[in-house]
Amino acid sequence: EEEEEELQPRQDAWVDEDDELEEEVDMTHRYRRNLMKGEAETAMSKQKLHQRMREQFRKSMGGTPSWAESSNQNKKKADDDDEDDDEDDLLRRTGNFVASSESLPGGVLRVKKCLPANSARPSEDRLTTVQFHSSAQVILTAGLDQSLSLFQVDGKTNPKIQSIHLERFPIHKAQFSLDGETVIATSLKNKMFYLYDMMDGRVVPVHSIRGLNEARVKEFCVCPDGGELLLTGTNGYLHLLTLKTNEVIRSLKINGDVSGVAFSHDGRKLFVNSEEGEVCVWDVRNSQCINRFSDDGCVRGTSIATSRNGRYLACGSQSGVVNIYSQEACLNSANPKPLKAVMNLLTSATSLTFNPSSEILAIASRVEDEAMRLVHLSSLTVFSNFPVAKRKVIYRTSCLDFSPHSGFFSLANNKGHAPLFRLLHYKDF
Repeated sequence: EEEEEELQPRQDAWVDEDDELEEEVDMTHRYRRNLMKGEAETAMSKQKLHQRMREQFRKSMGGTPSWAESSNQNKKKADDDDEDDDEDDLLRRTGNFVASSESLPGGVLRVKKCLPANSARPSEDRLTTVQFHSSAQVILTAGLDQSLSLFQVDGKTNPKIQSIHLERFPIHKAQFSLDGETVIATSLKNKMFYLYDMMDGRVVPVHSIRGLNEARVKEFCVCPDGGELLLTGTNGYLHLLTLKTNEVIRSLKINGDVSGVAFSHDGRKLFVNSEEGEVCVWDVRNSQCINRFSDDGCVRGTSIATSRNGRYLACGSQSGVVNIYSQEACLNSANPKPLKAVMNLLTSATSLTFNPSSEILAIASRVEDEAMRLVHLSSLTVFSNFPVAKRKVIYRTSCLDFSPHSGFFSLANNKGHAPLFRLLHYKDF
């Protein structure tokens, strides 16, 4: 089978870059058909292909999106299905919106299953990352097949924008930078990582980080202030890295090994869960631990997440129990009690994510098929109708994410797919 376009320098002793860029690429391959502008355009030079990919991404980021063009050219036929009308209305809107004042009801979630987000280019191995872009109708997927892909989310065809193959680099985690113009990708056993500049179409390998004494760079998160990454090291170390100079500017240390980290929404506090079940709260500016407590009933911690409104903190454990706390209590009490212990997972709670409106907590385990639930936070109850009990859709979940205004929910699974769901309560993307 034909390989994808590689945007990474080759390892040959001598490469004529002009010759390489003039090399013809087959545009009829299923991974590249969406970049064709006509049936006759069956081949294209690599240089022209790079330019076409940049144009398409810029268009998705800020130009007139394809769904808007098609709606101008072809009048949309009337549809008496209210749910479809809701979906089409959502997809005609972009930008920042004030969230609906109507709160999300509990019990049964109004949800519609869509075509998988990456159906135009499924992963050939386990998918490890899914993330919605913060300001465009774009979703990122990445996985162990050494590739990361970008798709435009329309809920119907979800066309591929581009895919990048990173040779001998199975991707453990990938994330957008805070400005949304770069993707950071780490692997399983490498000290190096990649920066993919989406606007220029450049893939930049970062081979060394000054001041970092770690054998590999695997777990990380983007700091809310934008210019820094927080890398998870071994033996309880966390390293703050600036992307301007690729150097460690400071390190923190907890007792035991780190199992998860989560920033408060303003970025001033950092909550660190340890494998020993202790949570440490750091003041980021002063690099001081200002509180620590034991996660109630936890023997081994596995994950942690904070809500955007500053009200909730969730801690996952190896037993599958997810404790939901008041974030304020976790800042001030040495022995906070959970508001709710969610016991719907029977295997290790490995993924936790709050939706942007802080009304839903998504929880999942990568150990068991269909081990994923959505918690309604106002009532602290699990939605009864999701996932569907009699049909496998979810499989084993590695990652969870909501779109910027909760209109969509997606996840990464072990089958290489990113199932996509439209949450009908929310009117904006």
